[in-house]
Amino acid sequence: CNGQWLSSRCNYRIFYSFCSTSFVSVLDVQQCQKKRQRTLINYLLNLHQNKPPMSNIRITKQFSFETGHALYGYDGKCKNVHGHSYKLSVTVIGSPITDRSNVKFGMVIDFTDLKKIVKEEIVDQFDHATVFNGTTPHIDLANELMTRGHHVILVDYQPTSENMVVDFSQRIINRLPQGITLFSLKLQETDSSFAEWYASDNMKPIL
Repeated sequence: CNGQWLSSRCNYRIFYSFCSTSFVSVLDVQQCQKKRQRTLINYLLNLHQNKPPMSNIRITKQFSFETGHALYGYDGKCKNVHGHSYKLSVTVIGSPITDRSNVKFGMVIDFTDLKKIVKEEIVDQFDHATVFNGTTPHIDLANELMTRGHHVILVDYQPTSENMVVDFSQRIINRLPQGITLFSLKLQETDSSFAEWYASDNMKPIL
């Protein structure tokens, strides 16, 4: 048998054997063919085992809702009951589904599924509600409004955008499916004022 090295596009060399029937037996030809097949199989296995990992992709969905609040003890106008047209941007990160039999093939998470989580945990609860810190004297005002049929939410924190976005992050994290991570949240009170939460800023140090 004569041998010739052929270079592939992945810089992996395949030994391609070819035989001249005028010099070798039929048995030698068969052995050459089997060797060539084994070499090709090993080459394909190598390509599969060394294929690049699936990329992580961030996807974002935006939401809006109207919510009132009051900041007890604040030294400005926001100590009074007032409202905002909030805009919430939710960004998650994960790898697109590679299972071709999965109806969500190619998606990190279906936008419809992400929408369902955020609507149930945040939008449907906070839209057209008034948020008060239930650990302050505002509890009396909250109770009065509730007796009059108003939609009131009592929280255990000062309902600033900063604290609300932390609250929202935990609500969403608790509902995300396995393999999907909350990357960031952006909560806008106005077009020029917003608070942001990033998972990378809140990683616990390893002791």
